[in-house]
Amino acid sequence: MRLESATSVICVIDVQERLLAAMPDAERVVARSRRLAEAACLLDVKRLLTEQYPRGLGPTPAGLAALLPPPIAKQTFSCCGCEGFDAAIDASVSAVVIAGLETHVCVTQTALDLLGRGIGVFVAVDAVASRHAIDHEVALRRLESAGAVLTTSEAVLFEWCRTADHPQFQSVRRLVID
Repeated sequence: MRLESATSVICVIDVQERLLAAMPDAERVVARSRRLAEAACLLDVKRLLTEQYPRGLGPTPAGLAALLPPPIAKQTFSCCGCEGFDAAIDASVSAVVIAGLETHVCVTQTALDLLGRGIGVFVAVDAVASRHAIDHEVALRRLESAGAVLTTSEAVLFEWCRTADHPQFQSVRRLVID
């Protein structure tokens, strides 16, 4: 399965200030999530942002939040079942690209629920993290064996573009080399 910009959604899950403070790879997760969000803006890909218990875990960093629609607040670990999230994952969506925190909790539960609905899931492995390496690694293995596609943010960008002739290719390319 390949990603199509017209039928994809980028979902940035719970990249929040208090969670980031506990992540060893926080800077990379924010940078790669931002790269995905910027490309989604350029390529007209549907975008979603969630925040887990925002009162306790704080907001999404402003530079990332500015590229995404207002966050969907949630208490559940999976994004599925949240009113705004479910409404956005309509019949036009064939694949969801996931970035966010934590790999073994909200990312995994969301991905498994989406797979259960027959929706393709692409996990940008450079844009997800957990506090502990063992949780992150086991979650990625579990997701792959469940049918999720493990990929990178850069691979997603060029797959959305399809060709160097795409009108936004140079702008997307700059996201990778800058």
